[in-house]
Amino acid sequence: MKTMRSIMLIALIGLLASCASGPTKLFESKANQALSAGIDAYGEGKYPDAVKNLQSALDQGLSASDQVKAHKYLAFTHCVSGKERLCREEFRKALDINPNLELEPAEVGHPTWGPVFRSVKSRKPDTKK
Repeated sequence: MKTMRSIMLIALIGLLASCASGPTKLFESKANQALSAGIDAYGEGKYPDAVKNLQSALDQGLSASDQVKAHKYLAFTHCVSGKERLCREEFRKALDINPNLELEPAEVGHPTWGPVFRSVKSRKPDTKK
């Protein structure tokens, strides 16, 4: 009986340890896992991996707010990679989903994507759609 308790205690400790590193990760969708991986890759400067994961997240289906986040990070990635047209397109997609999108104070002042975002945000809505 003591051995059974020890085994159950070890199993419980193992389960709790896996949850301690992020219990929500256990229940996160594949799309949200790809979104997190894309944002992490962006933060590490691994831009091709970031684009791949962020696009995969979008392809798998995200909530509207997470779609905005994915497009925003895709825009950042394209801007720092010198792909201004793609950067502009991703900001446009994010703003199409959430016209009230604003960048964080640390993001809005960025010399590369700050001006691109402001330009896209200030454009007049296309009434021909």
